[in-house]
Amino acid sequence: MRFEILGPLRVVDATGESSSVSARKIEVLLAVLLVRSGQVVPTEQLIAEIWGESAPRRAIAGLHVYISNLRKFLNRPGQHCRIVTRPPGYLLDMGGDELDLHAFQRMVFQGRSHARGHRHEEAVEAFESALDLWRGTVLGDLRDGLIISGFARWLEEARLECIELFVESKLALDRHREMVGYLYSLITEYPLREAFYRQLMLALYRSDRQADALHVYQVAWERLNDEVGLQPCRALRDLQRAILMTDDRLDARAAV
Repeated sequence: MRFEILGPLRVVDATGESSSVSARKIEVLLAVLLVRSGQVVPTEQLIAEIWGESAPRRAIAGLHVYISNLRKFLNRPGQHCRIVTRPPGYLLDMGGDELDLHAFQRMVFQGRSHARGHRHEEAVEAFESALDLWRGTVLGDLRDGLIISGFARWLEEARLECIELFVESKLALDRHREMVGYLYSLITEYPLREAFYRQLMLALYRSDRQADALHVYQVAWERLNDEVGLQPCRALRDLQRAILMTDDRLDARAAV
C-alpha cells in the first residue's frame, strides 16, 4: 500500500487503484497518524487536531469510532491492521507500506550527493523526480490543526529548497537561458525568497542581459522593503556589485 500526502491525501493499493477517505474527520485522523508514522500520537493531540476547540464531551468515544472506521478502510487483502493502540494514544506502523514523502526525501538526498560530486546531469534528474511527486498543496485542505499545519510548512520549505538545488545544478550546466522564464515565475510566486532573485540575476547576466539582471535587483529591493522593511541580503548585494563591475568571476561557475 502507498500513502500519498504530497497533495490531497490518498491511498493507493497494490493494484494501483487509489482511494480517499470520504469523512473529513477520519481523513484528518489518518493524516495525523501518517505525519507522525512510527510514533505514538496521544489521544489529546488527536482530539485537538480533529475538533480543535470545539471538541464534544464524548470526544474520546467519538475518536474510538473513527479509529475503528479507519481500520476498516485500511483493511485490504494481504494487509494487516497498521493502527496500533499504545498508551497514551495510537501509532501507525507503516510496515512495508510506502509514503511518498520518503521517496521525495530519498531523491533529494541522491540529488545532493550528485551535486556535491559535480554530477549535475544526474542531480537535475534526481531533483526533477523528487518535484514530480508533488500533486498540489500538502494534504490539501486538512491544515487547520497544529500538527498538520506545522508539518505542511516544514515540507513546503523542503520543496522550495529542492527547487533551489535543481536550479543551481541547471546553472552549473550552463543552462542559463532556459532557466530565465522559470525563475521569473518563481520570484512572482515567492516574492520574499531571495535565493530565486540571486539565481535569476546570475542567469540573466550570463545570458548577456546585464541591465535586466540589475533591474531584478531593484525589484527585489522594492519588494523586500515594502513587505518587511529590509534590504536585500548580502549575497544579493554582492552579486549586484559584481555585475556593475562586470566581475570576471561571474563567468565562472564558482559564482553560483
